[in-house]
Amino acid sequence: MADHIIAIDQGTTSSRAIIFDRKGAIVATGQKEHEQIFPRPGWVEHDPNEIWRNVQEVIGLALSRADLTRHDIAAIGITNQRETAVVWDRATGRPVYNAIVWQDTRTQSIVDRLAADGGVDRFKPVVGLPLATYFSGTKVAWILENVDGAREKAEAGELAFGTTDTWVLWNLTGGIDGGVHVTDVTNASRTLFMDLETLEWRDDILAAFDVPRSLLPEIRSSSEVYGTAEDSSLLRETPIAGILGDQQAATFGQAAFHAGESKNTYGTGNFLIFQTGEEIIRSKNGLLTTVGYKLGEGPTHYALEGSIAVTGSLIQWLRDQLGIIRSAPEVEELAARVDDNGGVYFVPAFSGLFAPYWRPDARGAIVGLTRFVNKGHIARAALEAVAFQTRDVLDAVNADAGVDLAELKVDGGMVANDTLMQFQADVLGVPVVRPVVAETTALGAAYAAGLAVGFWSNLDELAANWQEDERWEPTLEEAERDRQLRLWRKAVAKSMDWVDDDVS
Repeated sequence: MADHIIAIDQGTTSSRAIIFDRKGAIVATGQKEHEQIFPRPGWVEHDPNEIWRNVQEVIGLALSRADLTRHDIAAIGITNQRETAVVWDRATGRPVYNAIVWQDTRTQSIVDRLAADGGVDRFKPVVGLPLATYFSGTKVAWILENVDGAREKAEAGELAFGTTDTWVLWNLTGGIDGGVHVTDVTNASRTLFMDLETLEWRDDILAAFDVPRSLLPEIRSSSEVYGTAEDSSLLRETPIAGILGDQQAATFGQAAFHAGESKNTYGTGNFLIFQTGEEIIRSKNGLLTTVGYKLGEGPTHYALEGSIAVTGSLIQWLRDQLGIIRSAPEVEELAARVDDNGGVYFVPAFSGLFAPYWRPDARGAIVGLTRFVNKGHIARAALEAVAFQTRDVLDAVNADAGVDLAELKVDGGMVANDTLMQFQADVLGVPVVRPVVAETTALGAAYAAGLAVGFWSNLDELAANWQEDERWEPTLEEAERDRQLRLWRKAVAKSMDWVDDDVS
């Protein structure tokens, strides 16, 4: 009897396969990192072929560690880094260029060109997003404009585009031999191309970007059977039945299904999603309007999102570029050596500032340095930057939704850091709550797939699986919180207006 669901989590730094049981508990995991490619300042790429090889390997690892076979798996769910763009040749299956990652800022000139007629909010009433390098639409346009032969092949219908969910699904269902070219509504809502109301690609916007419609995948719901794994796969004949972009998947995995419910994921970046139900709320405070989920033929559920580019990747930067820690968990130990940040504030605007500022001209800044400061203060300031950025986003959510959040559900790799979680509660002034299963991104994809094949019956059954693991209550005095927020926002202002025409 197939008593498990497997989720493929194709993330920014690694690909994972996680097997869940009926209670939503983790049975086994396989994980493998892929290379982060930085050809120039502001450019971030991945090798799509490496990603696909790793996905196949981690599926095998998870099945082996669980001592299961395909016969034990009822369905496959997919979740992914959402805005990262892959363009490949339909006949050969070979990418025409590396995947351009969501953090990449090379497309600013395309953003500026499109914004010259109507500003950065030119398409926002339709797609819910401002023009920004973050979204995949500008990345596709860049590939067509800069890769030799890509434009001609695209116009001849010979190329396919997808975010990494689509790339994994296409390969998993056969690739050049009948691969399914599909994405779900949550990922489609991050391209700049999809109408939020109709859930269809907009031909007028595609024309403005000069992107042929033939490149694009079919848009489907987040929970339905898209196809089955090909014969050569370890999961052959298993239905692929759920797709959710990583942040929507984490929200679904947190059982935050209804209007007014939210979560914050601490990963490579931070992403706070606030469900608005079947209502589209257009942000006036720097947030994104996005699709939360759509289950089969059911209604579309929408959300507000605050996207922060650099949080977990800031800790990687301390490790890989500065070398002041040897592993990511060491940052908490280093920060604990000092009583406070020593007056240091770290604004990690490595890719500009995302929500709620949307300032591509910003760059990273460390301010308040004195001879007193040591690497412990830098480590603490880096952790605090994660919490301060989340506070900025939460203020925008409260302003748009008109309701103050009572508590914040959290997930992702960084929630294991007690120092960060306590400071997060302190700077928000509300409790922060971590669930027993912190891998909510993969869990959400598993839930979507399981619902589609009847493995789980309804949302109430999923909500019953959620359990609280730990709760952090705020302890900081309000006056001290206000002082630190004032200095943080002063530091943010110092990071802006850095990029001129001759500075990348």
